[in-house]
Amino acid sequence: MKSSALLLSVLLLAGISTPLCAEDQLQTLHESCTLSASHEDGQVDFRLQRGSCEGLHHDCGTNETTVPLSSFSNFNLADLKRDGTHLDATLAAEAGKLTCSGTVHDLKLSGDSSFVPDPAFVARMRQMGFSGLASEKLQAYTLFHIETSWIQSLEAAGVTGMDSNNILALRIFKIDAPFVRSMDSLGYAKLPADKLIAFKVHGVNPEEVKQYRAMGYQPSADELIQMRIFKVTPDFIQRMQARNFNNLTISKLVQIRIFKLAE
Repeated sequence: MKSSALLLSVLLLAGISTPLCAEDQLQTLHESCTLSASHEDGQVDFRLQRGSCEGLHHDCGTNETTVPLSSFSNFNLADLKRDGTHLDATLAAEAGKLTCSGTVHDLKLSGDSSFVPDPAFVARMRQMGFSGLASEKLQAYTLFHIETSWIQSLEAAGVTGMDSNNILALRIFKIDAPFVRSMDSLGYAKLPADKLIAFKVHGVNPEEVKQYRAMGYQPSADELIQMRIFKVTPDFIQRMQARNFNNLTISKLVQIRIFKLAE
């Protein structure tokens, strides 16, 4: 995951997690926007800025992320070489439509953006039990292509504790039904959303869990996260065994890492 995407998620979650006084009041959002080529193939760097960021302005906010080029209509990379061209790059998703309208200059499309949320999507989300769907949050859903079918697939796979905030993190960290089911098959069933997010953040994966099992360990979900944090990998355990440190518990292995006793 690119740091820019992580930064966007932090900014969005920090700014929109407070419940609205009036439930789900939708409004069109207007910001400044910039589109440029990314270093990643098939991607573009997308920047949204709210208000003026010159000096000390409380209404200033900047979000940056990398978005698949294919997400936009009426826009391609060749357009960025046509200085002075006016473009209306549009990103349409189930949660709404985001448009960046401007002029190409110095290999960038710069101009004004508008985001129009989709009330029908909000209605479907309410029926599924989700609330607190402000326009800012729906814009984030649009950027990351959060769809009701994907949410339903996670619910069908047994994910619990989902809300309108953490489904954004679930999407950013690419948690899908196959991953959930792979962990379920290893004994980690009906995990809450926040635990699955922690798995992805720290790199817990089914292949490594199988290696732990083959070595005789049965780590809990929390222990899996702890082992990843302190780099108690299968390779590390094998190195300890090669030094005749056999039958070490997970707790002892973690302590060895914490206190650097293996060095």
